[in-house]
Amino acid sequence: MERMYLDHAATTALDPAVLDVMLPHMRDRFGNASSVHQMGRQARFAVEESRERVAACLGAEPGEIVFTSGGTESDNFALKGVLAATSSDRPSHLITSSAEHEAILRPAERLQRDGVEVTFLDPGVQGAVTVEQVRAALRPETELVSLMHANNEIGTLTGIREIADVCRKHDVLLHCDAVQTAGLLGVNVNDLGTDLLSVSGHKFYGPKGIGCLYVRGGVDLGSLVEGGSQERERRGGTENVPAVVGFAEALERAVEAAEERVSHIRSLQEQLVAGIRDRVDPPFVFNTPVDSQDAIAPHIVNVSFPPVDDAPIDGEMLILNLDMQGVMVSAGSACTSGAMEPSHVLSAIGRDRATASAAVRFSIGKDNTAKEIDAAVNALAETVRRMRR
Repeated sequence: MERMYLDHAATTALDPAVLDVMLPHMRDRFGNASSVHQMGRQARFAVEESRERVAACLGAEPGEIVFTSGGTESDNFALKGVLAATSSDRPSHLITSSAEHEAILRPAERLQRDGVEVTFLDPGVQGAVTVEQVRAALRPETELVSLMHANNEIGTLTGIREIADVCRKHDVLLHCDAVQTAGLLGVNVNDLGTDLLSVSGHKFYGPKGIGCLYVRGGVDLGSLVEGGSQERERRGGTENVPAVVGFAEALERAVEAAEERVSHIRSLQEQLVAGIRDRVDPPFVFNTPVDSQDAIAPHIVNVSFPPVDDAPIDGEMLILNLDMQGVMVSAGSACTSGAMEPSHVLSAIGRDRATASAAVRFSIGKDNTAKEIDAAVNALAETVRRMRR
C-alpha cells in the first residue's frame, strides 16, 4: 500500500542534504562552543556562521537572532520576556487572538493569572483578526500584540504588515509566530515590520528541537534560561551545534527554493480543493477560506463534515480510517484525556461542536505529487461515504 504523507504542517522530513552538514558536528567536530581550545573555537565559528545565515534569510542582523528549541519556546520567550520586562508599578496589557497556537494561548493565560490584562480578539469566520480590531483594542498600557502569520490549522494569513504599522504608531511591540510561513512565503522581518518573530526548523525540512526568536535590536527580553552566558545571556546552556548548523542549512535551502516550491504546492492545493468539491459527498465545509487564495498559506486545506440526520462523524475514526488507507493527515481537534475535544480554532471561527470534531487538515509538502492528491481525495470520499452509511 502506498503511503501518502500529508501532514507537513505538523512536521517535515529531514532533508538528506541537511543531515550531511550536521553529521560532522556529531562525529568529529564535537567541541563545546564555549570552550577556548581549537575544537571549541571550531564549534563557536559554526554557531556564529549559522546565526549570520539565518539572519540573512530573515532580513535581520546576526545579533538579533536567539537560537531556541523551536516555535513553542520562542513564543513563550516573546510573551513572557516582554511582559516580565514591564515595570511592575503600572498595568500591562497583551493583545492576541483566540485562534492562536497553544504556545501563545497558554502563556497568555498564565500571564493573565499573574495580573497582566489580556484581550483575546475574535478572529471571525475567516480565522484572522483585522487591523481595525487591533487598533480598537489598543490601550495606553498595551505592551505587546502577538499574532501568527498563518494559522497552523486552517492556513488563514493575517495582515501583519498593516498591523505592524499601527503598533509602531502607538509604540507597541509586535510579535509574530511565523512557524508555518518561514522558509515558504519569504518571511522578512523588515517587510513584515515585526519586533519579534518565531521560527521552527522542523517545518522546512530541518531538524527537530531547534528554532529561533528574532528580537529587534533594542527590545529588552531579559533571560529565558539563567546559568550561562550563551545567546548573549538570554538563554543559558550548551549550544546544540549540529542542530544549529542544520537549521541554518535548511532555512537557506528553503528560502532559495521557495518560489518553485510554492508554485508546486499551490497547484496541489487547488487540485485537492477541486477534488473534494467534485468527488466527496456533501455536506462538507471548508474551514480554510479556499476561495480567497491570496488570504491563505499554500500548503493547508482544512475541511469538516457536519452531521447528517443528527448523526455526527467520529473525527478520530475518520483520521484512523484514512491512515488505514495510507493517507496520513491530522484532525482539526486534539485528543485530551482520551476524549476528542473540538479544535479551539474551529470553535473560534464559529463551527458547532459536531462539525469542529469531524475535521481533516491536509498539509502539503514539496515532495507530494498530483497522483498522491488524487488518491487522497478518493480515499476521503470513500471513507466519508462509508462512515455515513
